Amino acid sequence: MREYLLTLCITAAVTYLLTGPVRKFAIVAGAMPEIRARDVHREPTPRLGGIAMFFGLCAGLLVADHLTNLNEVFTKSNEPRALLSGAALIWLIGVLDDKFEIDALIKLGGQMIAAGVMVVQGLTILWLPIPGVGNVALTQWQGTLLTVALVVITINAVNFVDGLDGLAAGMVCIAAGAFFLYAYRIWTSYGIEAAAPATLFAAILMGMCLGFLPHNMHPARIFMGDSGSMLIGLVLAAGAISITGQLDPDALALFTGSEKAAVHQTVPVYIPLLLPLTIIAVPAADLVLAIVRRTWRGQSPFAADRGHLHHRLLEIGHSHSRAVLIMYFWSALIAFGALAYSVNSASMWIVLGVVFLSAVGLVLLLLPRFTPRVPLWAQQFVPPRYRRRRRAAEAAEAAVALEAGEAQEDRETGERAPVAAGIAGVNGATAIGPRSRFVDRR
Repeated sequence: MREYLLTLCITAAVTYLLTGPVRKFAIVAGAMPEIRARDVHREPTPRLGGIAMFFGLCAGLLVADHLTNLNEVFTKSNEPRALLSGAALIWLIGVLDDKFEIDALIKLGGQMIAAGVMVVQGLTILWLPIPGVGNVALTQWQGTLLTVALVVITINAVNFVDGLDGLAAGMVCIAAGAFFLYAYRIWTSYGIEAAAPATLFAAILMGMCLGFLPHNMHPARIFMGDSGSMLIGLVLAAGAISITGQLDPDALALFTGSEKAAVHQTVPVYIPLLLPLTIIAVPAADLVLAIVRRTWRGQSPFAADRGHLHHRLLEIGHSHSRAVLIMYFWSALIAFGALAYSVNSASMWIVLGVVFLSAVGLVLLLLPRFTPRVPLWAQQFVPPRYRRRRRAAEAAEAAVALEAGEAQEDRETGERAPVAAGIAGVNGATAIGPRSRFVDRR
């Protein structure tokens, strides 16, 4: 565990430190597109944040290769090299798109080629664990098509959800955390070394997202762009392929009694990983809804619009930060709920806890304008918008009382105090409200 934490911290540190210089480079390179109709931000913001994330990925793999226990992942498996090759290709396509806005079909072709590169180097699905049946071996073409489909679906799901500051990085970090705990449990509890690459990929992915989030939280100073969203989507898909399609349930049968029992025990996480509906359930749902919505209107599935889930949250009244936190909540509930169910599927408390938290999430969705009152002792631990502005309120009340007193004095004397001149050309009025009335103290 210590070596995984070291890899995570180094990946996060490299990504964090490189994001600042990458931002300056993006500004110089002109990777600051104009604000589009579907955008939420109000000022042009540089992209190319995926450059820092890619170098963080390279740093994490390099450090892991020189650690004693993690070095076996590189000597016994070719999956880290396959991941790096596919990530380099998809990252290059994303950088070109962030700068030149390449066509959607070209990006789709690049995603399929990147997935094919990983398949050629051994990162592919070899069999499927099916409940009640056991292992089902796949032919080479079946495994290749299923792998490419999983990679393309995951990449586009993450890319579609990247619409608010910090949304994609935070949701993928939550998914990677749940995935890391599951893969680490398979490796340490059952002693199955085939889960080691997926555990390493999840740790590095968490580091990439955590290192980039401080620069990407609202208001964002830089966007990850397609170079970042497609990259983290590919890494997440690579971990799912590694542990789902190559982990043999026969090995788990030694601990559970039979192959069918082993498959049944891991169903809560195995089957959703194949489509991916648990680890990235919210982005996948957004992807499906977007495709249905656009094709129903007669548009291309890749035509951009403002109908995503995060746009709907803003339309019903949620603030930017609250919409992001709600998406975080649902991602964590689904991912960690499935993780807890895979550990002990017979526990009714897990089901009741998930149901209760789902009800809490629905309440949050229905109260878009609710502002909680934070106790005085917790003022310094919450964002400024949730603090009680006591001094500001007192000052406002004093100003209102002073203005009321002056108005009463004017009525009694029958004279009005002179008003200082305001902005020339608009008769002392401002563009956002009535003119200020200042007493001439001469």
